[in-house]
Formats: sequence, C-alpha cells, structure tokens
Amino acid sequence: MSRDSAKVLDAPERQRATRALMRRAGILPVVTVETIAQAVAIAQALAKGGLHAVEVTLRSSVAMQALGVVKREVPELLVGAGTVRSAHQANAAREQGADFLVTPATTVDLAEVLAAQPLPVIPGAATPTEICTLMDFGFDALKLFPASSLGGLNMVKSLAGPFPDLALCPTGGITEAQVHDYLRQPNVLCIGGSWMVAAEWISAGKFDEVQASARRARELLDSLGAG
Repeated sequence: MSRDSAKVLDAPERQRATRALMRRAGILPVVTVETIAQAVAIAQALAKGGLHAVEVTLRSSVAMQALGVVKREVPELLVGAGTVRSAHQANAAREQGADFLVTPATTVDLAEVLAAQPLPVIPGAATPTEICTLMDFGFDALKLFPASSLGGLNMVKSLAGPFPDLALCPTGGITEAQVHDYLRQPNVLCIGGSWMVAAEWISAGKFDEVQASARRARELLDSLGAG
C-alpha cells in the first residue's frame, strides 16, 4: 500500500470520529489485566464511577479475549485495544469488537495498516518528526507518549505552535494532580493514565477504590465541561 492510498483510506470522517471519541472519553484509563474476571470488574467500576471509555493494553495473555468480554458485559463503555504494535493485533482487536485502537509508537508500516482500519485509531508519537509522518498519512489526533518523560505540559504547549491543527491524548506518567492542567490545554482532547486503576488496588480486589477514583475523574471532567 502506498502512502497516498493510505491517506485515501483514512477518510476525514474517521478522523472526526476519532476526535469525537477522545472528547467523549476525556480521561482514558489505561488498564493491564491478568484475568477475564478482573477485566470485567475494573470496567464495571469505571462505568459506575461515570467514565465512558477504557483502554485494555495487549500486554497479557488474556488481554485480547478480555476486549470482547468487556464489550459484551459492560456495553456502556467504549472499549479500546492499547499497545497495538502489529497488523495482526489490530485485526484481532477489531474482530473482538474493540471500539478503537491505540498504539504506543507508530512505524510507517504500522501507519499504513492503521490507515486501512475502519475503526477510530489514536496512533502514538513522541517527536515532531513522528508527528509529521503520521499527519502525512492523514492522522490529526495522536497519542503523545510517554508524555511526562518528553517534557509533560511544556511539550504539549510547544507542539501547539507548529501543529495548530493537531489534537493530543498525552499519556504516560500523568498523575491525578496534573489532570486539570493538561485538560486546560487547547490541543488536548483527552488524557490517558492509570492512576484510577492502581496496580495495588487491582491485585487486592479493591474495585471500590477504582470506582471512587473514576468518580473523582468524572467530577473533574464535569467541572471543565469535558468528556
């Protein structure tokens, strides 16, 4: 597939759908699960707390199956596949019923694959060069990863000048205390994070803590008129 054909496949309508999904999410919990039951319990807690989306990372043996189960068991949540690194993963996640795809980084070959996907995609980028490459493919809503290591808010603000039409989902190392400042940036449509799904809560089965953290996130989004 050539870059030109990829750009045709990545229709403007899908980019609008991606931006709408990011706005609806506002805050995107990034979850790694070890069992199907754990995945469902986390998703239920997030939904009860008022969040609208979850990213299930493909970092465990059950993650792909968990996508489909969570989508069936918690249909009110938008369920995305995260850490997508190959065409096989992208296709398999779509077959499981994923609503969207997220990558940690994006090679040219992977960008071509993603441009042909019918789902909303939030491809990952870390540098202005990577951003330019993805924009050449027609992507104008990207994941900035790992955001904190790249300079955090300073990086987000710096990108607004040369890329005024770019929408970002900063992810990586963001804490609950920083959420407000990130979401106030005009080029940030949502942020990804794992503070509301802390590993110690998950391993201890403290899903009430997940729900409470999700509720605080919902209240912050409501106060900003976001999500």
